[in-house]
Amino acid sequence: MKNNLPNIIPIFPLSGVIYFPKTNLPLNIFENRYLKLVNDCIEKNSLMGMVQSKRDSKNVYTVGCLGKITEHRKNKDGRILINLTGISRFDIKSEINNDKLYREFEVNYERFYKDSELNLSNKINKDNINLLLEKSKFFFEKFGLLINWNQFKDLDQDQQINTLAMIAPISNEEKQTLLEALDANEKIKKLLEIIEFYLHERDLNNATLQ
Repeated sequence: MKNNLPNIIPIFPLSGVIYFPKTNLPLNIFENRYLKLVNDCIEKNSLMGMVQSKRDSKNVYTVGCLGKITEHRKNKDGRILINLTGISRFDIKSEINNDKLYREFEVNYERFYKDSELNLSNKINKDNINLLLEKSKFFFEKFGLLINWNQFKDLDQDQQINTLAMIAPISNEEKQTLLEALDANEKIKKLLEIIEFYLHERDLNNATLQ
């Protein structure tokens, strides 16, 4: 265990959902195996991992994110609504053989030790984060996404970067690449490159249609 985080965790593999530290993810749990997972987590330490499953396969990506169930509500129809708050990314080492309904993995957090730091603003390149925010506003507007930017300003810079990476209208593979970026500055660089690519492709398509 590193930084009091468990090395063996239950995993919720979900295709198309990329989850980052210091972000919040609401989930509607209704499958029996994941109802069991969530109930076990609530009774224990409220910690569970999210990892993206690969298309048409039981395989999962090797980097995911550990989260804590910070809110939960059990409905009369059996569903559980939870809010998962991201703590730290992890590398998957191996799957644990168990007789449970859900899967468990042995994980390692060492490469992502910076995720546990409370405030990384002094380590983030100010020019790059300002450029990212400027480009993101233009990008989101072009793709018809409405963001409350005034509310967004209340987040710390690391939260801003992770939130943009999580909600950006880009492919799941690209979001996985951002999840695996070691630090905030690398993540900013990669996200800027992706945004520039999408904007360039959009301009080319518009020019072709004219």
